Amino acid sequence: MTAGTSLTHGTTTAEHELAALQREHGGPLFALLLRLSDGDRQRAEDLVQETLVRAWQHPEALHADDFDSVRPWLLTVARRLAIDARRARQARPPEVGDEVPENARVTADHAERAAEMLDVREAVKTLTPEHRDVLILVYFCGASVAEAAQTLGIPPGTVKSRAYYALRALRRVLPGYAADLR
Repeated sequence: MTAGTSLTHGTTTAEHELAALQREHGGPLFALLLRLSDGDRQRAEDLVQETLVRAWQHPEALHADDFDSVRPWLLTVARRLAIDARRARQARPPEVGDEVPENARVTADHAERAAEMLDVREAVKTLTPEHRDVLILVYFCGASVAEAAQTLGIPPGTVKSRAYYALRALRRVLPGYAADLR
């Protein structure tokens, strides 16, 4: 009977050989792959199946006269498959679900940010020049109070009070942005 010949009820000798391989070598294969998969049972089971598929695809390795047992060949194939799977997982970024992590920053889309910037620019134009200068130096240019005071030639306390009153005026002009201006 040849390897593909049907025996009973649609099963072939190849299927019987594969089932025998699973019975005889499945336990040691699973144990090895479980260790190589860091305890991930599902991944280990998938790799056992893939190893057996490789054995089915290469019947010449199963019937070679060079060795007494096919187990060393199966273990080598299993180990290589586990290494390839680990490399593939490390090569791509981890998958995330639909949930947004608690610490993730939520950013608005580009159009919304552009509209907000225009609103803020228009609101800043409504400030007095003294308040606007302080606000631009401190909040938009990132200058410290001392640097702004030196640039404008005014005391640091005046810079602080002008910044306070400028933000207060912006809160009135931009009521929807009040939380961002605190």
